[in-house]
Amino acid sequence: MTTLLCTAAAMTAAVIPASAHPGGTPSAPSVPSLDPVVVVDCLSQARMRPEEYILACGDGNNRLVDLRWNTWGSRTATATGTDMVNDCRPYCAAGRFRAYPVTVTLSNPQAWPEHPDVQRFTTIRLLYTDTAPAPVAKDVSYKLDY
Repeated sequence: MTTLLCTAAAMTAAVIPASAHPGGTPSAPSVPSLDPVVVVDCLSQARMRPEEYILACGDGNNRLVDLRWNTWGSRTATATGTDMVNDCRPYCAAGRFRAYPVTVTLSNPQAWPEHPDVQRFTTIRLLYTDTAPAPVAKDVSYKLDY
């Protein structure tokens, strides 16, 4: 049984894109695979179950932190965490980051144009479990264009 589990783990590792491995360390040549699905970050790196995710790539004034992934499937992924948002008062450089508890859902997997053999989530939904940062709605979805 142990041999079977080790073999299955080795086979799984071989089909995950090199950029999705922790630290981005390349492994054996990537085998075309539609599974698992990744989320692409601001630096065009494929990630799976990231602990943090920047939403505001231009200035970093909005980021998800302490993400705890409940599921990571071929159609959706869900996590709970905290949305850290700079209030930019009186301006962003002098603003304070405020914490908002949030449930995150990634969905709508599609082929990643830069790597057509890799599926990436293209929609992120944020459901604020307490208050939402003004003027954002308590339930909002964004397209991930990275």
